[in-house]
Amino acid sequence: EELHVKIPEPTKPFGPHSALSPLPRQRLDSAGNQMYKELFQESVGRASVTQARSLSGKNILSVAMFTMKEQLNDIYNLASIFKARVHKDRPCDDVLKGKVMASCFYEVSTRTCCSFAAAMQRLGGRVIYMDESSSSVKKGETLEDSIAVMSGYADVVVLRHPEVGAMARAADVCRKPVINAGDGIGEHPTQALLDVFTIREEIGTVNGLTITMVGDLKHGRTVHSLARLLTLYNVTINYVSPTALAMPEKVFNFVAQKGIQQNVYSTLEEVLPETDVLYMTRIQKERFESEEEYNATCGLYVVTPKLMTRAKNRMIVMHPLPRNNEIDKAFDNDKRAAYFRQAEYGMYVRMSLLAMVLGKN
Repeated sequence: EELHVKIPEPTKPFGPHSALSPLPRQRLDSAGNQMYKELFQESVGRASVTQARSLSGKNILSVAMFTMKEQLNDIYNLASIFKARVHKDRPCDDVLKGKVMASCFYEVSTRTCCSFAAAMQRLGGRVIYMDESSSSVKKGETLEDSIAVMSGYADVVVLRHPEVGAMARAADVCRKPVINAGDGIGEHPTQALLDVFTIREEIGTVNGLTITMVGDLKHGRTVHSLARLLTLYNVTINYVSPTALAMPEKVFNFVAQKGIQQNVYSTLEEVLPETDVLYMTRIQKERFESEEEYNATCGLYVVTPKLMTRAKNRMIVMHPLPRNNEIDKAFDNDKRAAYFRQAEYGMYVRMSLLAMVLGKN
């Protein structure tokens, strides 16, 4: 449709020869109108992209919400700024001053719970806590009621729950943004974000890398989210696991539809020499129905100094932690052991997410 632009009257007089003098109305011909139309559309387009990339007030429930690499770059650029400030002992406690985060963990956690709390406190915010063992959940209170109550106390709710689908239930009743801190064997979006940030920080790029995921890929929500998020990059993904613990078909098919090359292996030795990022996972005993099933798969893949002589000198080993016996402690001093640095990077990424979700980026 034709766009008719009304030129506002100047707020103060212009000189007769001023370059700022507005065009007379009668001189706004079709060419001028088209120019204004194009400028308007360009402005709207930029605003739409910016709005789409913004996380202000949004829930972070799944990596499916991240469809543009530029959106990840926004998160990582801010995380890098926070990392630099923390390392230089420059406080950023004015960013979220006066804001409150509700930490609601229905499953035990060390890194996710503590890094979110540290992130909020480093930004000047405060944290209130609720867990299953010390709350009204013991009295039979539903997840929905608990979250509805906590949303009245806090500006953002960070939730971990053992049930897939719990995040959507919580988001339906929560008046404040909800951040998924892990839902059963479903997803762990903030872990995937920090994993990609770790790769960027350690190697300098994500594109062109071969990333090998090892261990319990069936129950591992970290690898489910990471595989999905990596589809925004040009990578090759290898899977090494027992047949019974293979990557779920739903995740495999999603990645395949995005045109990402995937390879399946049964042994770590055959794929290690070409690997740039070795992502180890724990065989999760709590996800098995019997001790026999767990024992049949535990200890199949173990990173040792001897094994790593087969690997590249410039590569990294990652792990979402906690680890059991899948990485020998003798390997910890190897420069390629990135898992403890990975845990630290998580705090900076969560600082970035909290700031952006609360509109303070």
